[in-house]
Amino acid sequence: MVRSGLSRFGTLPPEGFPCLADVDEEDGEPLPRAQAWSLWLNEYYDDGEEPFADYFARFLAEVDTTVVRELVFQMWGSPHASSEQAVRMLAEAADRLPALRVIALGDIPSDECEISWIEQSDVTPLLEAFPKLEVLEVRGGSGLRLRPVRHGSLRVLRFESGGLPARAVQAVGACELPALEHLELWLGVSRYGGDTAVEDLEGVLSGEGLPALRHLGLQDSEIQDEVAAAVASAPVVARLESLALSMGTLSDAGAEALLNGQPLTHLKRLDLNHNFLSDGMAARVRKALPGVAVELFEREGPGDERRYVAVGE
Repeated sequence: MVRSGLSRFGTLPPEGFPCLADVDEEDGEPLPRAQAWSLWLNEYYDDGEEPFADYFARFLAEVDTTVVRELVFQMWGSPHASSEQAVRMLAEAADRLPALRVIALGDIPSDECEISWIEQSDVTPLLEAFPKLEVLEVRGGSGLRLRPVRHGSLRVLRFESGGLPARAVQAVGACELPALEHLELWLGVSRYGGDTAVEDLEGVLSGEGLPALRHLGLQDSEIQDEVAAAVASAPVVARLESLALSMGTLSDAGAEALLNGQPLTHLKRLDLNHNFLSDGMAARVRKALPGVAVELFEREGPGDERRYVAVGE
């Protein structure tokens, strides 16, 4: 699977804030008064001329940050450096960004850094510093941490990862997110830190802290059959409009568990793309859910000797 841009819920085309290597001192053109910006600083491209702290300080000084609604962090100096400094500096600048509603952290394409090489950090300060934040999207699971919090405005939470730490999954389930409508977790594989077990999903699947949830994605997992079996009896499913168990190693056993579980006929969409279902099972799923848009693309088939997830390294 080819990764696309991280920010799936941004609504505005972002302006790129230039690093020093791209600044034309003779140009003199003022920066646009844009509502969306992307930040990209690669020390290898910029020859280390400007540390990220200086780059971000220049962004705050040169941009009208009072109108910034969406902010995409593509790179914070090095693809192998922790996002901790970027998270801390953004949180500390919260009073300068009163309109900020969307944060995408780690929008690094695979040709610059593989997803499992991206070094993340504790992203809780972003939720604490921006109580009106509506969308938080994060790419990369290495070093990713989250503490249980209550956030009254967040509508979308997405973690893209080739290996999502269990502690982060547990923390999501322990959060109180009364406005959250879309939750997407790429669980990944153990080789890249994806140590989530079904038991770690208990808080999410109970739905206790997620009363407004309408879409749940538990994806890209090497234990997709076990996840599907847990989802089959999960209380949260009854309130969903769409469910994604895609990108992982789903086989006939997992699909059978879904069919034998609670009714899914209330769903508008069931995403099972990238799966290892037999022709017969694929047909059974479609027949059992005639009013549901069932997606079964990228079907690898049950004969593959090794089942694999769509996004690992």
